[in-house]
Amino acid sequence: MSATRTVHGACNLCEAICGLRFTVEGGRITAVKGDPDDPLSRGHICPKALALGDIQEDPARLRGPVRRTAEGWQDISWDEAYDLVVAKLLATSRRYGRDAVAVYLGNPSVHNYGILTHGRHFLGQLRTRNRYSATSVDQLPHQLVAHWLYGHQLLIPIPDIDNTSYFLVLGANPLASNGSLMTVPDVRRRLADLRARGGKLVVFDPRRTETAAIADEHHFVRPGTDAALLFALLHCVLADGPATPTAGVDGLDAVRDAVAGFTPERAAAVTGVEAGVIRRVASEFAGAGAAACYGRIGVSIQRFGALSQWAIQLLNLATGNLDRPGGTLFTRPAVDLVGGGLVGPGHYDRWRSRVRGLPEFAGELPVAALAEEMLTPGDGQVRALVTVAGNPVLSTPNGAQLDRALAGLDFMVAVDLYVNETTRHADVILPPTTALEHDHYDLVFHAFAVRNTSRYSGAVLPKPDGARHDWEIFTELARRYRRASGGRRRWRADLRRGLLMRLRPDQLIALGLRTGPYRLRLRTLRKRPSGVDLGPLRPSLPASLRTPDRRVHAAPPQLLAALGESTGELLTAPPAGELRLIGRRHLRSNNSWMHGFPRLTKGRPRHHLLMHPDDLAARDLRDGERVRVSSRVGHVDVEVEASADIMPGVVSLPHGWSHTRINDLTDDAFLDALSGNAALNGVPVTVAHSPAD
Repeated sequence: MSATRTVHGACNLCEAICGLRFTVEGGRITAVKGDPDDPLSRGHICPKALALGDIQEDPARLRGPVRRTAEGWQDISWDEAYDLVVAKLLATSRRYGRDAVAVYLGNPSVHNYGILTHGRHFLGQLRTRNRYSATSVDQLPHQLVAHWLYGHQLLIPIPDIDNTSYFLVLGANPLASNGSLMTVPDVRRRLADLRARGGKLVVFDPRRTETAAIADEHHFVRPGTDAALLFALLHCVLADGPATPTAGVDGLDAVRDAVAGFTPERAAAVTGVEAGVIRRVASEFAGAGAAACYGRIGVSIQRFGALSQWAIQLLNLATGNLDRPGGTLFTRPAVDLVGGGLVGPGHYDRWRSRVRGLPEFAGELPVAALAEEMLTPGDGQVRALVTVAGNPVLSTPNGAQLDRALAGLDFMVAVDLYVNETTRHADVILPPTTALEHDHYDLVFHAFAVRNTSRYSGAVLPKPDGARHDWEIFTELARRYRRASGGRRRWRADLRRGLLMRLRPDQLIALGLRTGPYRLRLRTLRKRPSGVDLGPLRPSLPASLRTPDRRVHAAPPQLLAALGESTGELLTAPPAGELRLIGRRHLRSNNSWMHGFPRLTKGRPRHHLLMHPDDLAARDLRDGERVRVSSRVGHVDVEVEASADIMPGVVSLPHGWSHTRINDLTDDAFLDALSGNAALNGVPVTVAHSPAD
C-alpha cells in the first residue's frame, strides 16, 4: 500500500493565491485543505481549490498533443506537433506578412510562471502586432491609468484593507472573486475585522452582491454611470474639503475645474444615487483619516472604464489616502517586476488595429478587434492564430462572431488542457502539465497583494511520462521556429536571450529573488513551503514612482480631454424603461471554465437571468419562465429569476457559462473609447417571452 503524505502547494486558479496542504495517496489527491501557516491566506480555502483534484482526474482533459482531422481528434507525437505548428505559422507569415499571425493569451497565462518566463521566447519570434489577451476584457483601464499617473502599468495602489477605517467599494465583489487586482484571500474575515475595529464598508453596485449583503451600506447605481458618481464624490471633496491631498501630486487644480459640473444633483439624476448620499459619503470618506476606494471589474468593463479608474485614483490621492497606511499603497514584492525592469512601463497608441483603428497598449490591441481582423479581407488580414490558456469565444464580446471567424482561419494552434468552444477550431492542441504537476511561484499576484509575502511551491504530483510543462513547449517551439526561420545567427548574437532560454523557470525565479529588494534565496523558500512574511504594505513615495520627475501626474492630458468630450454623455440620464445588462460571478465558478465539475455546480441553478419583479411585471413575464434576452448583436434564451437584489432597469447573467453565453449579447462595438477595453456591463438589451415557449 502506498504511503499517505502531506504536500504543501498553492492554488493558481484565481488571484487569491491561497496556500494549501494536499493529502496524496497512491499518486492521487485524496484531500485538500487550507494551510494555516501561510502568512497571506491564513488557512483560507474556497470551493475551487477543492476541485484541483477533479481537474487532475478529469477524463476530458488532454494528456498529449492532438490534431483535428475529418474523422475527429487524432493523437500525434510531440515532434510531429511541433514541426506542424512551426511549418504552418512560418508559411503564413512568409506568404501574408507577420501580422497575418495573431496571438491570444488567456487569463490563466498570468497564473503559470512557466508561461510568463518562457512564452515570450516563442511568441516574440512571431513579431506580430496582432497580439491580444484577456487584459482588454477586464483590467486594461487599471493599467492605462497607472501608466499615466504613476509611470508604470503595474504600479496599481492596493487597498490596505487590514488597517483601513473606511472601505468604499464600487463594482467589485471580493467575497466571490477573493479579490482582483487586490490579492486578498480570507477576505470575509478581513472585512469582519474592519467592522470590529469600528470601520465602515460602503458598496455601490447595481446588484446586492455577496459583499454588498454584509456591508454597512449598499446603494444601487445604474450600470455605466460609475464615472459620474465618482466625479461627483470628487467634486464634493475638492469643493468642500477638508482633506489634504497626498504630497508630490501635480494637476489637481485642473481636475477641480474639469469636475466642476458634476454636482451631486446632476449625478443623482443619472446614477440613481440620491444627492444627499453622495454628499455624505464624500464627507465621510474625506474625514475618515484612513480610507480606501476600490473599484474592480464592474467599473472597468463599461463605456467609461478608464475615466472611472482615474476617478478612483483621484479620490484616493485628493483625500491624502494614497501612500497612507489604511489607505492605498504600493506593494514591495520579493521578485520586483517594476523596480527590476522585468515588465516594461507600457506605451499607448504606437500603432492601431487595421480595420477599426483601435489603439494598442503595451504591445497589445483590444481583443474586441480580433474577429474583424480575421473576417475583413485585405493586406494584414489575420489568417492564423495561437491561443494560450484561453477561451475567447466564451469570454470576449460578440462571441458568436468570433466563433464564425475562427472557423475560417487557415491554421490555429492552442496550448490548452481542453477542447473547448475556442480550441475546437484548432488544428493542433498542445496540452501542458497541470498545476499539480509543476512548481509554482506567483510572479504577478504578489505584486497586488494586501501584504508582502513570498512562497515557492514544489510540484504536488510527479510529471507524467511523455508530458511537457508549458515552458518546455514554448522553449521547443522557439528552437524549432528559430532554426526554420533562419534566425540562428541573429539569436547567437543575442547572448542574453540565448542564456535566458537555457534557464528553467525556477532558475529565473532564483535570480529574481536574489536581485529583489529582500535578497531572498530560493532554497530559503523551499525550506519554508508555507511562505515567508515580508511585512505589511508601507509608504514608498516618491521612490516607488516611475514617472521621470518622481511625481504623481493627476491630470494626464489624454484623460482630461476624454473627460471634456464625455461630460455631456456622462451627465445625461438613460432613456426611461431601458434595460441594461451586467455580468456576475460566483465563488464556485472560474471565468469561462470549471463549469463541468459536479463538486462546483451542484445545488440550485446559478445561470438564471436575474431581473427585478417590477421589470418582470411591466413585461408580463413570470418568475421561472424561459425568456429571450436580445441585444444589437444576438440573443440568448434562458430562465428568468425574480430578485429584489437587482436594481430596477438592470438584468444580470453570469459570465463565461457555455449554456447561457452572455458574450453572445455583449457588443464588440460597445467599448471604453479611450482604452479599447470591452464594455461588457451596461449593454442595452430587451427581455421578452421566449419564442420557443
